[in-house]
Amino acid sequence: MRFGIKTSPQETTWEAMLAVWQEADDIEVFTSAWNFDHFYPIFSDPTGPCLEGWTMLAAMAHATRRLRLGVQVGAMPYRHPAVLANMCATIDIISGGRLEIGLGAGWNDEEADAYGIELPPLKERFDRFDEGVEVIVRLLRDTTTTFDGDWVRLTDARCEPKPVQRPHPPIAIGGTGRRRTLRTTARWAQHWNALVGSPEQWRELRDVLDAHCADVGRDPAEIESSVTLWYDPAAGPGALAEASAGYAEAGVDIVIVYLPIPHSPDVLEPIATALAPLTQETA
Repeated sequence: MRFGIKTSPQETTWEAMLAVWQEADDIEVFTSAWNFDHFYPIFSDPTGPCLEGWTMLAAMAHATRRLRLGVQVGAMPYRHPAVLANMCATIDIISGGRLEIGLGAGWNDEEADAYGIELPPLKERFDRFDEGVEVIVRLLRDTTTTFDGDWVRLTDARCEPKPVQRPHPPIAIGGTGRRRTLRTTARWAQHWNALVGSPEQWRELRDVLDAHCADVGRDPAEIESSVTLWYDPAAGPGALAEASAGYAEAGVDIVIVYLPIPHSPDVLEPIATALAPLTQETA
């Protein structure tokens, strides 16, 4: 099993998050680091500070040397997919080929309404998401892209320079929707992330994803799986390790540890010590 960290860029400072990511960069147990894509704090005071995720990721790409990096996950309605493809290519180049392209259909009505960003009903939102994922992949992969969709139209479009990772950086789709999200994951993703309540729930969803893979002729082994687990300082690293072991037994490849606010690099070493045996047992 592999492990990553996640820090939400809300109610915090750039300096605090930078310190955590650079500390994790020096701890071998952690192989990836993630933030999120929101403009307002979530599940908190919406008037508080919230740093923008993708621009932060570009800075983190330059400030780290080893960790794979991603936004978990980028909300498709917030940026035209061609613009996002160019952003991803640039971040992959800055990082030397360490980007994971986290993508989701979006959900936060509060910030979307405040900014006048259209967040369509679910069916249309997922139709647009499907088109957006395909456009991003094709722009990063192909010399030119012409696409005549219901929502996105490109004519001999280029995305240059290309990313370091070829044919493109891994697509990491987050979500648990059985009919749409997991179907899009089966078609395009190399990484699936889920927030679930138990290993049993994850296993059931993984079976759904595998069935979608069979429908589209895809080998399920091409898609690695991650779950995000919140770290509770009151419960301690041992409880996190125990929960991670359950997911490892179910077949999860990566646990992403969601760190609490305020962010402090001091929490990382005890967590890494508790998780290290799992990296050896599942290697």
